[in-house]
Amino acid sequence: MTDGHHPPQTKAEWRSVLRAQRSSVSRSTWEQEARALTEAIGALPMVRPGTSVGCYVPFGPEPGSLDMLDVLLDVGARVLLPIVPTERGPLDWAQYDGPDSLASGPLPGLLEPAGDRLGPEAIADAQVVLTPAVGVDENAVRLGRGAGYYDRSLPFTKPGTDLIAVVRDDEVVQRLPAESHDVRMTAALTPGGGLIPLPR
Repeated sequence: MTDGHHPPQTKAEWRSVLRAQRSSVSRSTWEQEARALTEAIGALPMVRPGTSVGCYVPFGPEPGSLDMLDVLLDVGARVLLPIVPTERGPLDWAQYDGPDSLASGPLPGLLEPAGDRLGPEAIADAQVVLTPAVGVDENAVRLGRGAGYYDRSLPFTKPGTDLIAVVRDDEVVQRLPAESHDVRMTAALTPGGGLIPLPR
């Protein structure tokens, strides 16, 4: 996690360390972890037929795969996926109806839902939000990629929503820098640990 001389202190330092660590993961390990996450998502006790779930399409080395979206559909959940806005702001959302409902996004390799845009407020309909993260700490602080899209989007969720950071096992750390605008997670989901409740 550190170089032994200078433990990460700032969010930028933590991102650099965690993203470098994530990028070094072998393809076989990534695939194994993606399968484990799919199984864990399919077993989430709060996801039942009719549940609305905010999720994401893994981008680059992010944990997970399209299979985790399809297992949510198999459970009978309604799946909402984010659309990156043209200007910095909250994410837009659209419904996921299977792989054929995805189209290329604004970044190379990014897939987004091609259906009707539902607006930033649509995430308020979700009872569960599976959130991509670079890391999360034991106090429920989430570290994102730094663009601030989720910082602007998660405040639209309703109180009581399950906010679950999806990370690799070693990306759950003891303490991350926190800021007043950070929306705390209710749990982490990891390949090896499954659902890990965090203090509310």
